[in-house]
Amino acid sequence: MTQHIADAAPAAGHSDSPAGWWRDAVIYQVYVRSFADGNGDGVGDLPGIRARLPYLAELGVDALWMNPFYTSPMADFGYDVADHRDVDPVFGTLDDARALIDEAHGLGLRVIVDLVVNHTSDRHPWFREALAAPPGSPARARYVFRDGRGEHGELPPNDWESVFGGPAWTRVPDGQWYLHLFAPEQPDLNWENPEVREELADVLRFWLDMGVDGVRVDVAHGMVKAPGLPDVGRTPQAAMLGREALPYFDQDGVHEIHRFFRRILDAYDGERIAVAEAWAPTQERLALYVRPDEAHQAFNFHYLSAPWEARAQRQVIEESLRTSGMVGAPATWVLSNHDVARHVTRFGGGELGLRRARAAALLMLALPGSAYIYQGEELGLPEVLDLPEESLQDPQRFRDPEAGRDGCRVPLPWSGDEPPFGFGTGGSWLPVPPAWKGLTVERQSADPDSMLALYRTALRIRRAHPALGDGALRWLVGPPGALVFSRDPADPAAPRLTCAVNMGGRTVRVPAHGRPLLASGPIGADGDCVVLPPDTAVWCEAEPTGGGAGHGG
Repeated sequence: MTQHIADAAPAAGHSDSPAGWWRDAVIYQVYVRSFADGNGDGVGDLPGIRARLPYLAELGVDALWMNPFYTSPMADFGYDVADHRDVDPVFGTLDDARALIDEAHGLGLRVIVDLVVNHTSDRHPWFREALAAPPGSPARARYVFRDGRGEHGELPPNDWESVFGGPAWTRVPDGQWYLHLFAPEQPDLNWENPEVREELADVLRFWLDMGVDGVRVDVAHGMVKAPGLPDVGRTPQAAMLGREALPYFDQDGVHEIHRFFRRILDAYDGERIAVAEAWAPTQERLALYVRPDEAHQAFNFHYLSAPWEARAQRQVIEESLRTSGMVGAPATWVLSNHDVARHVTRFGGGELGLRRARAAALLMLALPGSAYIYQGEELGLPEVLDLPEESLQDPQRFRDPEAGRDGCRVPLPWSGDEPPFGFGTGGSWLPVPPAWKGLTVERQSADPDSMLALYRTALRIRRAHPALGDGALRWLVGPPGALVFSRDPADPAAPRLTCAVNMGGRTVRVPAHGRPLLASGPIGADGDCVVLPPDTAVWCEAEPTGGGAGHGG
């Protein structure tokens, strides 16, 4: 499989200045339980990550974002936080966290941690205090408690549904109900309470003082509920998330909270950032989260959910660039994460899905803005669809068998011929398929045609090339079923880069616009054109012309 075509290194590109580093950073998501196990108990941990930091540096990413590792009963694998300022023993200690941050910085990697602000664990001292206190007490005012409806308060206060399925309300022994937009073990905080606001601000400062370079704000769209908690009037509500307005998500009041966080971040040196995990019905609504005084980035779930089809992909790319550009923010691009099926499988599975995933990697890394890589996508890992029933652990699956997320959380294969392939010395919390023997980091590092080799080369070129990263995109004319665009550098004397992706079912001819630098699969040449098979992408480098190719329709 032809990949790295040009031998010459591209011209020197991006400045290493920290100013605006996040505008075009490639950020690697580490799902802590499944990355690397340092103590042999079968669960990934902070020492395991520390040992593998050189791998991330060699891969060529700019930062890592870690899912929660705080003290937690693990009802939702760490997103039910019982102590925001400590590390759960299964993941290590605060000293491990400090050492990880320091070692990452020593390798030139920035560190982003989760800030879980919409809810706590039901084991959090605050919630235990609330359950022991009477209705109307200050302890209950930190959460969303309400009297029920019906003659005896036996019905929930409204018709809101949990994202995980079922009612979003649970009744306590004295008859009141508390709100939990996720699992019952995750009671929602009441952000109208000043004590809540100051507590989470102090948590943010705690981790910034520890040296983290940013926070990913979990459920960034959820902290404010519509006045009066009105009914939705429809079901199933989880299907409306990110598509339609809901009285408990994406309320205008959340933006004041993000401005509050931004003021704290801006008080620290080193350009610390906030990344909003925000679901909004439109990209215009999503762009509000990244106005200049709010979060620096917001995850682009509209791009993640776009089908592998040229027209749909172009539409979501154009909308993303248009709406983020309206507020002066960079777009972000993400293909997979810990909550969705891996894109090798979403794009068709097997060899077809793998071909498309290779092409999608070059497309994503050529787009303007910042890109997120979910651990294992650089290995071409598929979704594991046949996990034994007894091994399934995702609380979402227990409420909706079709919505479980275990299959994208299977531990990474590092080396060796037997599961768990170097993940650790004591097995793995989810079984690793024996078929992943050929997908280990060890195997792929020795194969110049592997997915890992493709990612390493693409990231090396992206970091060095003056046309890639932050900036503008210019569409070029291409054949039906293909996307072709140019990335023009700020320096007119520097080379341009074009990206062409064939998403159709036929081989096409695309003007080369220069010499091929990197392709996701075998390509051919026909005069001044690249012959691009289906589900294949290519980067070409052109010397500056002083003008520019024609705009495509």
